[in-house]
Amino acid sequence: MRESSLPDLGVGLIGTGFMGRAHALAFHNARTTFELPVNLRLTALADADAARTEHCAQSWGFDHSHADWQQLISDPGVQLVAITTPNHLHFPMAMAALEAGKAVYCEKPLAVSLEQARQMHRAAQSAGVVTRVGYNYQHNPMIGLARQMIEDGELGQIISFQGEFSEDFMGDPQSPLSWRCEQAHAGGALADLGSHLLAMARYLLGDVEAVCADSQTVHGQRPANRGSQEQRPIAIDDHTYALLRFASGARGTFASSWLKHGYKNHLSFEISGTQGTLAFDQERLNELRIYRPGAPGRDGFQRILAGPTQPGYAAFCPAPGHQLGYNELKTLEVHALIQALCGQGNEGPDFAEALEIERLATAIRVAAKEMRWVMVSDI
Repeated sequence: MRESSLPDLGVGLIGTGFMGRAHALAFHNARTTFELPVNLRLTALADADAARTEHCAQSWGFDHSHADWQQLISDPGVQLVAITTPNHLHFPMAMAALEAGKAVYCEKPLAVSLEQARQMHRAAQSAGVVTRVGYNYQHNPMIGLARQMIEDGELGQIISFQGEFSEDFMGDPQSPLSWRCEQAHAGGALADLGSHLLAMARYLLGDVEAVCADSQTVHGQRPANRGSQEQRPIAIDDHTYALLRFASGARGTFASSWLKHGYKNHLSFEISGTQGTLAFDQERLNELRIYRPGAPGRDGFQRILAGPTQPGYAAFCPAPGHQLGYNELKTLEVHALIQALCGQGNEGPDFAEALEIERLATAIRVAAKEMRWVMVSDI
């Protein structure tokens, strides 16, 4: 087999959980789906459990494994560090990678506090490397189409945004305590789910100038472990709601809950303008619905199906209606990252954009705590 003449890009992945596996699949899929400008190598995998890490490295196709993430960052064969650990570990891992001059691909949310996010952004600027944050839903071809339709004026002047991201995986009060339930780990529905919705709102409609909000802890305690009789106190938000004022003049609503029974991945929005309304639901991620005022008797929403005319979709399937899924969106995110690393594109949120998402989330927390309107620029 002839050796590739392309330059190597060595990937170091930290984390072997669900998201670690999703990243590994995405790197593999990017190699087989796209003609990449580099020879993508899965160089190293790291996690605290040495036996599991070695097993996953062999299963997922990595060259070798480390039981210490700092060894992965020091690995000379790694040029890109992908971080899929719990939120509180994003900061030390990303800062170490940036200090080593390596590109960073970090899962969301960027950090557990706005101050950490600021430091990470400054470090990325100083390092002069490519950074990306895993708000992968933006890479859906249908979301790209929605943004294009908005920018082309198909909805007229945008007047409102109604957004919701709800799931029910914490709906059972007997669901045990996890790191997602701890404030120090950026737990809560706003950070875990709502950050995706805030990223989407900014991607589609731009800056939010001011917010007011309310949040609630519904289940004030949870079992320490599954089946345990010991109850631990909980102080994070189970659901959060906000009113949004966009810089464009549009008004909006935001809702995020992990208690809402019946929803599994309900990242949804309706965007209304003076000439129509656009609607989307991540649980039906291959569809957009649009309503345009028209002739009498033609009322109702029109369904638009994903298909090969949209950038990204055609890489996976030549026919419309055959459905992309979560892992395809992650693959598109990785492809955009690689293009950026090679100077061939700038798609996807970097640490600068992720900082603005964290600033907006912090403004919502302040507004809920102090029960007032908050200017995002004051945060």
